[in-house]
Amino acid sequence: MKMRFTPFILLLLVSNCALSGEALREQAVASLQQGVAYFRTLNSHGGYVYHVTPDLSHRWGEGPKDKDTIEVQPPGTPAVGQSFLRAYLATGDQAALAAAQDAAMALIRGQNKHGGWDHTINFADLSNETVSFDDNQSQSAISFLLALDAVVDDDTLSQATRRAVDMMMATQLDNGGWPHLYPERGNYHDFATFNDGGINDCVRVMIEARKHYPGDPAIEKSLRRAARFFVVSQLPPPQPGWAQQYNEYLQPAWARTFEPASVCPAVTIKNVDTLIDLYLCLGDETLLEPIPDALRWLREIRLENGKWARFVEIGTGKALYYDRGRKRVNSVAELHPERATGYAYEVNIESALEAGSERYQKALELGRARLMQLEASQLDAAAAAQRLEVLARAVREIIAAQEPTGAWITRKDRFKATLPKGQRWNGEYEEMDRISSAVFNRNVATLCEYIELSER
Repeated sequence: MKMRFTPFILLLLVSNCALSGEALREQAVASLQQGVAYFRTLNSHGGYVYHVTPDLSHRWGEGPKDKDTIEVQPPGTPAVGQSFLRAYLATGDQAALAAAQDAAMALIRGQNKHGGWDHTINFADLSNETVSFDDNQSQSAISFLLALDAVVDDDTLSQATRRAVDMMMATQLDNGGWPHLYPERGNYHDFATFNDGGINDCVRVMIEARKHYPGDPAIEKSLRRAARFFVVSQLPPPQPGWAQQYNEYLQPAWARTFEPASVCPAVTIKNVDTLIDLYLCLGDETLLEPIPDALRWLREIRLENGKWARFVEIGTGKALYYDRGRKRVNSVAELHPERATGYAYEVNIESALEAGSERYQKALELGRARLMQLEASQLDAAAAAQRLEVLARAVREIIAAQEPTGAWITRKDRFKATLPKGQRWNGEYEEMDRISSAVFNRNVATLCEYIELSER
């Protein structure tokens, strides 16, 4: 039997939905503010690590950390700071802004003489002079400082931000890439390194800096040098991808003893996306020219199991698997457990490949101006409603999982057992209740997106 609704009943249903949405939005705001207030109590010197126990007796980053050490690498201090900042922008919560400023000041106190950061900051010993571009370390710190500097008026923040951007240009290699670490060490750390998105994150930071300091010729020059590096470092057919790292002669090079000179599919698809970013930034259509060959090669070298090898042998196209000590084996199954579970020798880049291919086609069909407009545009009403429905379910789950204190606790979190320094992991795990920065950042992002979208 088909049900019919009178105009009054329809109006009542719509009103009830609106009230329900309004009530959930208020709950989301309250959950966000409570979560921020609690998480701020976990700081050390204003900064954060990856995990802490609820009683704060144990702290971890990549391994155990003491009370004077904070993490720069995401999901540590800069990522948490970005979460605080977004919470402030979504709700106007001054406590969230204060927490973001505290995180920024922790990073500024730990900024070394070169203007950058290493993996961690140890406030008991601030003598570390290493600048690391590994795993989005210095890059994430600069992104956060740039974002906060656009919101607040603080001379100390502004000076530290500019100093960090100047460091980015000072450390850029002659070939246009960025090294793994700075200053020079006389080994693979000096090489131009795409591994873990190193150079890609550097380019992202410089694009953000270009927006923050419009018209700065040095930043423009740096981006154009980086763009040239992407083009000239692409390997020739029949393997038109990119390597994880390159020596001073622009040759694919070994890094650690399980990271051979090779062609890397995961690096290649990231570089496709960065080339499009550079095209949109600089307006140089030639930056799109390396992309079709790279996409075609990626489709051709997929493994039988549906994944892609992390390392593809130059010349043969065979998958490469190396244990420590440059010991070559035939498959992941033959690797030591520490390598087999601690490193992605086979990856699934299918969704990234589809997204990169689609974005490239849009760049060709729409052109620069229209693609920039499309990527900056908001969701239309129908898409926004659909997205809100998805977010509403996630928001309810986040609120339900939140402790009365405001904490989100991962119960019986399972992680690799901590071993003495120098001892290889033996396959054992520990379980413990832990509070995770990654979970906090993810929950804040979901709550903020719901709050932002429900305002429209």
